[in-house]
Amino acid sequence: MIQTTDLRGLKPTHADLLGLVPRSHVDVAAASGSAAQIVQAVRERGADALRDQAERFDGVRTDVFRVEAAAIARAVDELDPLVKEALIESIARVTEASRAQVPEGSVTVPAPGALIEQRWQPVARAGVYVPGGKAVYPSSVVMNVVPALVAGVGSVALVSPGQRDFGGAVHPVILGAAGLLGIDEVYVMGGAGAIAALAYGVPEIGLEPVQVITGPGNNYVAAAKQLVRGRVGIDAVAGATEILVIADDSADPTLVAVDLISQAEHDEEAAAVLVTTSAELADRVRDELVRLVPRTLSATRVQTALDGRQSALVLVDDLAAAVDFSNAYGPEHLEIQTRDDEGVLAGVTSAGAVFVGPSTPVSLGDYLAGSNHVLPTGGQSRFSSGLGAYTFLRPQQIVRYDHDALAEVADRLVALSRAELLPAHGEAVAARLHKP
Repeated sequence: MIQTTDLRGLKPTHADLLGLVPRSHVDVAAASGSAAQIVQAVRERGADALRDQAERFDGVRTDVFRVEAAAIARAVDELDPLVKEALIESIARVTEASRAQVPEGSVTVPAPGALIEQRWQPVARAGVYVPGGKAVYPSSVVMNVVPALVAGVGSVALVSPGQRDFGGAVHPVILGAAGLLGIDEVYVMGGAGAIAALAYGVPEIGLEPVQVITGPGNNYVAAAKQLVRGRVGIDAVAGATEILVIADDSADPTLVAVDLISQAEHDEEAAAVLVTTSAELADRVRDELVRLVPRTLSATRVQTALDGRQSALVLVDDLAAAVDFSNAYGPEHLEIQTRDDEGVLAGVTSAGAVFVGPSTPVSLGDYLAGSNHVLPTGGQSRFSSGLGAYTFLRPQQIVRYDHDALAEVADRLVALSRAELLPAHGEAVAARLHKP
């Protein structure tokens, strides 16, 4: 049950830590060859390729891809009342938080008569992928669609695999979540083929290409997103979920254990890491894992994840060392459960989302905190961020100079153009000033 890594007494460099952090062996690149064939088939054969892929990978036959508006409305009506209430609350909270992510436009005046305007433009159309498989993710509908709508995206297409348990249709809870958000363009398709369909469009079913694709998926979905990047923008190439908990001897071992389990239940490759200054806490957390894992619904999956190379109990000398380890790891989800949570937080530079204190589990962020749960995995939080309204926005610079402002910089501009052996650049300015 879960490996232990003892770093006490060591002073590893940042480079050392990058080699010490536990990581899954899953390699998205290994799926690229197969994903490329799937993407190419959709480009060449359109709906016929998607039908073949649905039968092969999802075990369903799809004749009509676009979900009728009546089916979406029916799914909303048939939502479990408490689930519906939770989704509505989640939508409200994520909407409020996403509004704070829309930058204000601004104007700078570098000189009289010279204006530089910064404005943020939404993409015209976005595609959202919602996976099927081991679990149902209506929360992913909320987390991906709400930021797009807040950003001002005018057209959103949602795709999700057909489910054998529902006669090859999209899962009704997914449809219900889409309906609550006002999304009426939903297609029954999944996997790498669905990513290709969003990127290139499928004219025979009325699916127009999008500019940005977001949403989680398996390795083939991730590989397909890599392949179409450039044709479209993507949120990230996501791997299995991960949680890192920084805790000292004041932490409750049961709370730490249940939080590790909560992320491990997602996937056999999910990473669950505790970094602690207390060997006693580590032992008690291990005991709690032994006690609690068999009681959870997904016990086999959780056990596999905890036994994997990507999960560990890490012992360090002090909280500063714990923060150093976490920053090198760059966790998707970071929990802090210590006597000095704010002091620890002050040192954190790399994390997709940070959950501070014993009453703030990652589960809260997954559903109802108001934060977004689409976050960078595999250490990518060291250099990238999670999904937000900004994912669907593009900054643009608007330049306005009058004649006098242009004249004021002309000599220096011409000098630079000559220094770069691009004299026509300077001549374009001289022509406006009637100078030779």
